[in-house]
Amino acid sequence: MVRTMSLLRALISTVRMVRHTPQLAAGLPPDDAVLLDAPDERLAPALVSAAVGEYEPAAKLLATTRESAEWENRDRYVMRLAAFADKRDGWLADWVRAAPHDPDALVVKAELAVRRAWESPARAERLRETGPLIDAAAEGDPRDPVPWRLALDHARGTHATHSAFEALWEQAVRRSSHHYGCHVAALQFLSAQWYGSHRECFDFAEQAAQDTLPGSLVQALPVRAAFTQLLSGEPTPLQADRIDRAADLAIAVSAQYEPGDPWPAEVRNLLVYVLVGRGRWAAALEQFRLIGAHASSFPWTCFTDDPLGQFLETRDAVKIQVASEMPLRARTVHSDPCGHYA
Repeated sequence: MVRTMSLLRALISTVRMVRHTPQLAAGLPPDDAVLLDAPDERLAPALVSAAVGEYEPAAKLLATTRESAEWENRDRYVMRLAAFADKRDGWLADWVRAAPHDPDALVVKAELAVRRAWESPARAERLRETGPLIDAAAEGDPRDPVPWRLALDHARGTHATHSAFEALWEQAVRRSSHHYGCHVAALQFLSAQWYGSHRECFDFAEQAAQDTLPGSLVQALPVRAAFTQLLSGEPTPLQADRIDRAADLAIAVSAQYEPGDPWPAEVRNLLVYVLVGRGRWAAALEQFRLIGAHASSFPWTCFTDDPLGQFLETRDAVKIQVASEMPLRARTVHSDPCGHYA
């Protein structure tokens, strides 16, 4: 009898999946429309030009972000340009030769050097060699927080002391007190994976989220702490409550941005992972709808060399799971014609 009921439940679940999965795809772009780390309309022309060896559009883009103090956009663009230069750096070399003291060229050069050092087996040694490049980038424009985000990453990789890290953090927030990239760098340093603990990481993230400006992605910082907690294994009940609160806060932050907006895409991708880890399938599916076609490498590269494939597989799994939990058919409510007390 028990075996018969188990088979029946499995059969019903399968029928639900077949019935409901197609309708759950509404609002989701097809697989072939999803792009990994798709650039926005400002960055795309700079990358296209870099691909043919021209650095001028990248130089103009970064100069604009610096002159207008668009520090969040500047940080994103610097990272993306350096990632491109990691595979094809001739345009960057030409830029540095043509303008060796250009603060925009210097910060991309420093970002690329740090990126390559992190990927080296001799990470700490290679990172120490990048110190002068980070200093030069910081001196290029003393207002710019991006070199200080680099300095925080550099400190983590070179085993800096907490006091040394705090000194760098003070310099970073002096330039931009709510800068998302600098907060992420600090959170990583304080994580249990590096030089802190899960509690220290969560405490920092929650305080930063509370203190930041409305609409800032720093409000979603606790979901990054939740991610590191989930990576370490099954959370305790108290830890699970904290993870769920972080996810709820990130859902609220995500709702402040338009569907398909590329700026919060990484936060939304990360939120999906946390929601799936907590078995919150319907909420995860809603975030996939808000993500639209903007898959991000993080967090999926933490688990696979095919982040886009992992994104799509997770999206399919979430759809199937939500479908399996939906009622087989809508219930019909029969009212008592005489009323309950007739």
